[in-house]
Amino acid sequence: MTHVQGNQVITKAVIPAAGMGTRFLPSTKSMPKEMLPIVDKPVLQYVIEEAVESGIKDILIVTGRGKQAIENHFDFNPELESFLAESGKANMVEQIRDIGDRCEIHYIRQKRQLGLGDAIRLAGHHVGNEPFAVLLGDTIIDPPAGEKPGVRQLMEAFESKQASIVAVHRVPKPWVDRYGIVDGKADSDNAHMIRLNQLVEKPAIDEAPSNLAIAGRYVFTAHIFDYLKQTAQGVGGEIQLTDAMNMLAQDVGTGGMYALDWQAKRYDIGNRVEYAKCFIDYALRRSDTGSSIRKHIQNHLES
Repeated sequence: MTHVQGNQVITKAVIPAAGMGTRFLPSTKSMPKEMLPIVDKPVLQYVIEEAVESGIKDILIVTGRGKQAIENHFDFNPELESFLAESGKANMVEQIRDIGDRCEIHYIRQKRQLGLGDAIRLAGHHVGNEPFAVLLGDTIIDPPAGEKPGVRQLMEAFESKQASIVAVHRVPKPWVDRYGIVDGKADSDNAHMIRLNQLVEKPAIDEAPSNLAIAGRYVFTAHIFDYLKQTAQGVGGEIQLTDAMNMLAQDVGTGGMYALDWQAKRYDIGNRVEYAKCFIDYALRRSDTGSSIRKHIQNHLES
């Protein structure tokens, strides 16, 4: 069993980005779904910026075959930078170098499509016995104005509990069969925290224990690796992360697991409709695109 010391803080993040993205074919035949643009910035850059703004500077991205565009995007590009500088666009040089300057990004390949649990398992050598954050590479978290970044909210909850924790958000009851749903008891110290009994993957609507759905952000102690090693391939031949989380939730010796019903909006970019909503919402809030997009939508609705 992994030995974990108390009073730990989060310094590392793991971003799974190895999925095939079949729901976005034909675009994802040559472009990773994590690199789909939200106006002029790829989805994955928003995810990495969330980690960096939360205080994490050491990031491991789990990629797969055909994902070279991810590494290229976060690498420096001297030829492009020279062209921009010579064209009088020095401010754009700073813009394209910014995220690469603010964190250290590492990569490992998931050689077989064995699911999210396997992707997290591959991070074991990198994170060691430290706690770590997990940010799904195809999920953008958008907190309300004035609220802390999504994963920062989880990190602070971890610091108070020193136990693994998953972000959840409330979904309409007819949607519960689309998500992992949590079952647990409200924490006496925090009305937004739930001590987990179990997680149920895509339950039938009339059997769901709640309407609190997993929201694509996690903080784990290193104990999760012990349970991932014990998790056999399940549905679709994949190693299900929720199976390992259920075992961890039952292990009171490790602190078990909590859920945080947080203040943030989730965009699941693996879903075409959610992707379109995210694109529109972000375009509307920008000073260079908002007015024109809003006028276009109004004209379209009026016609």
